[in-house]
Amino acid sequence: MYGPVIGELIDALRCLPGVGPKTAQRMALQLLERDRAGARRLAQAMARAEESVQRCRRCRTLSEQSECPICSDPTRDGRVLCVLETPADMFAIEQSGSYRGLYFVLLGHLSPIDGIGPDEIGMDQLLERLQEEDINELILATNLTVEGEATAHFIGEAAASMGIAVSRIAHGVPLGGELEYVDGGTLAHAFNSRKRL
Repeated sequence: MYGPVIGELIDALRCLPGVGPKTAQRMALQLLERDRAGARRLAQAMARAEESVQRCRRCRTLSEQSECPICSDPTRDGRVLCVLETPADMFAIEQSGSYRGLYFVLLGHLSPIDGIGPDEIGMDQLLERLQEEDINELILATNLTVEGEATAHFIGEAAASMGIAVSRIAHGVPLGGELEYVDGGTLAHAFNSRKRL
């Protein structure tokens, strides 16, 4: 239906999460029909990002320098380290403005079925940081999936054996949530994680 160049563009757009064939087609046609300047800007920005964005040497998030702005910020509390799965999780926490410590990004979670073990999530680098830096508390903020929970448990045991206090982010009923619409697993976690007032 389309030529090979348009087809290649549509295929390339499908690499984005949640973008299927129809959405990719709409995006490609929008850029080509109505916003050629936007298409050029997008292509240039992607090329620049691909060339200059790397992993922070300390926390492994995406950064334009060898050390990201958070790791190099002297006002951050270096005694508290939050472990999470993805850079997107880190950006979400930063947007909340509620955390002033440092991070370690696993870039995934343990999944033996998929061949993802401790080496693939940077466990050696995390343990090295825990040994070399003066970290008093490790906050585990992995996702609340079976794999995320297993990963948190594995890391928590390793940190506790080094004498580091380990905590897990709270989870349960969301603020403004109505109990009748909350799933059973979330309610169970909420009851098990309850605290006294």
